[in-house]
Parts: sequence; C-alpha cells; structure tokens
Amino acid sequence: MNNYPSEGSGQDRTGQDRTGQDRTGNDFNIPIFQKIYDFYKLLYQYLKLFPKKDRYSLGQRLDNLTLELFELIIMAGNLTQERKLPIIEKSIVSLDLLKILIRLAKDIQALDNKKYLQLESSLQEIGRMLGGWRKSLKTI
Repeated sequence: MNNYPSEGSGQDRTGQDRTGQDRTGNDFNIPIFQKIYDFYKLLYQYLKLFPKKDRYSLGQRLDNLTLELFELIIMAGNLTQERKLPIIEKSIVSLDLLKILIRLAKDIQALDNKKYLQLESSLQEIGRMLGGWRKSLKTI
C-alpha cells in the first residue's frame, strides 16, 4: 500500500489539502513562511560553499538561526492575536542578528558579494513583512 492520499481525498502528494493545510491542520500559507522557506533553501546551498573553517561555526549559527526563525513564525501563526506580538518581536530580533551574521560572512569572505546581496535582499523583504505584521498587531 502506498502513502499517497486516495483519489478524491482532497489532498495532494505533499499531504496538503486543497485549502493549503497539512494533515495536522496547521496553515503554512502565511506569506512570510514561504519567504523564509525560500531564503533557507538559498542559504543552504551557499553554506555548502563556505570555507571549512567557517562552515562549522558561523555557517552552523546561520543555519540554526534561520531554523529558529521558522519556528517562531509557525508559532506566531498558530497563536491567538494577543499572544502573537511578543513572538513577532522576538522574530525581528532573530532576523536582525541574521542580517549581522550574513554581513559578517561577507566581510570575512565566506560569502561573495553576489551571494550576500541575494541573501540580504531576501532578509530585507522578510523584515518588511515582519514589521507590517507587528504594526497590524499593535493597531488591534
């Protein structure tokens, strides 16, 4: 027997139903989630190219921090309105640290300028989205 949903079940092969929810009911259609997901895929490819001396220190920290940001966004997406703001603010702090570490990676030449600009551009967009989310929560 295969693990694929049966025909007509309303789920695709990824386990998501037609509404974008996974089998557990979590909604990953938060636009910022997709941006962070795309950022991580790009970062992951670049981390493979880091010099060995930087890969297991700075590279590992960048990887862990990005995964932490994933967790925070998923958490915020599943909390009630009044409990989201502290998580969003923590996400912003994590993002700021991520920006500093990406710049450091460029400065120590673990990342070339083109890769740095691609990553930084993604982080700027994620930052605008987090800022907008925080602003919308403060006006409620």
